[in-house]
Amino acid sequence: MKSKIFRMCNYLLVVGGLFGFAIQSAQASAGSQISGSYQVVQKTDLGSQTRVRLELHLINHGPAIHIQGLTLWDFSHPDKGGTQACSIVVDAGASADTTQEFTIQQSEYQLWQRGLRPRFVLRIDGPGSTKSTAVVRLERVSKQEAK
Repeated sequence: MKSKIFRMCNYLLVVGGLFGFAIQSAQASAGSQISGSYQVVQKTDLGSQTRVRLELHLINHGPAIHIQGLTLWDFSHPDKGGTQACSIVVDAGASADTTQEFTIQQSEYQLWQRGLRPRFVLRIDGPGSTKSTAVVRLERVSKQEAK
């Protein structure tokens, strides 16, 4: 009797592990569909905050997507100025350029200057009425900052 219970528990653990792995793989593939780079083209100090204007170059490695919003999110929650509504269509295998402005904490901007790459959460409209999000870390293309 004990061996049947033990086998059943092992079976459930294996199935649960496979399910968790499948979910993690699906989320990773959605995020890895988009890559790209960013460049700071303007920086304005606002006391404890900084307003940055970023040129984003997004490359789509998957099917065509329609980005409805960008959130700059590096800490526990995005700042008030960290989300921008937008409408960016990136065809399959193509790229798109956009300029977006965000207000972030000064301390976060200082981390960028030390090499931390900003994390963007993209709100994407999918086929039909499906919506999804993708998390992307973009590469910095220039160390020279616009003043």
